[in-house]
Amino acid sequence: MKIVVLDGYTLNPGDLSWDGLKQLGDLTVYDRTSADQVLERSQGAEVIFTNKTPIGEDVLAQLPDLKFIGVLATGYNIVNTDVAKQNGVIVSNVPGYSTMSVVQLTFALLLEMTLHVQRHSDSVMDGKWARSADFSFWDYPLIELADKTIGIIGFGSIGEKVADVATAFGMNVIGSRRHPTDQSHRTNFKWAEVPELLEQSDVVSIHTPLSPETKGLINKDNLTRMKPSAFLLNTSRGPIVVDQDLADALNNGVIAGAGIDVLSAEPPSADNPLFTAKNCLITPHIAWATKEARVRLMAITVSNLSAFLSGKPVNVVNA
Repeated sequence: MKIVVLDGYTLNPGDLSWDGLKQLGDLTVYDRTSADQVLERSQGAEVIFTNKTPIGEDVLAQLPDLKFIGVLATGYNIVNTDVAKQNGVIVSNVPGYSTMSVVQLTFALLLEMTLHVQRHSDSVMDGKWARSADFSFWDYPLIELADKTIGIIGFGSIGEKVADVATAFGMNVIGSRRHPTDQSHRTNFKWAEVPELLEQSDVVSIHTPLSPETKGLINKDNLTRMKPSAFLLNTSRGPIVVDQDLADALNNGVIAGAGIDVLSAEPPSADNPLFTAKNCLITPHIAWATKEARVRLMAITVSNLSAFLSGKPVNVVNA
């Protein structure tokens, strides 16, 4: 059986092993695959794995041997799942592997915005503390999270863990999701629609999947609903936020700051407006990428293919 990994570098830049997949078939791993190389490299493959390389209707129509597509991620919008189903191709994803890593980066961004750890460390290294007349100094406002309100858009498995950590910090939590679940065990929680959540939150954290309904959700109109003192966090999907609208909101003081791990295009263009926006922290889509999370991703990927080969596919997204 021919197995092709189209873009394996981000999952495994050399610190993991492909042996689990090698044991299941004739494996070829490409670090990266451009759009015009997808068809050629996929010819004759029964199994294709992709992370961010799109597999659309035109490619699927020309791969008669294809039986299984494994997405090396949780989000699977890069595959035309409807056409795959019509062609009898099963598509699976890898859910839940990076939950705690995403939560960790979410709060790393928030804590940096509220305490400015790196900036204060830089000041010390530049000699400012040594020159200070006082035992303590700060160059930037220091903000405590206790009694602040965090609004979580997308209250699924990641959103719930973000709420747990926020509660440990003494924060109040507002959640929003299409189908509310039982959160009666939380004493500091309430459900709200997105407009109310934006208006009442001191921190807004996005953890919803990208869909036609969520694309462009955080736009000029919704940003103006937020408090001028509020922070926006996005460790979900870039296109949920309109980059230019967020940059304008930051530069004009509509909100106080933003910490984002994803952008509308990745890698971004050099002139992305957020690169010059005020009070904006940007990390290069790393929330998922701890080694521990990637080890889990690899293990579930192997398990997904094993289950398919045994006739009992799991994590199927186009059933």
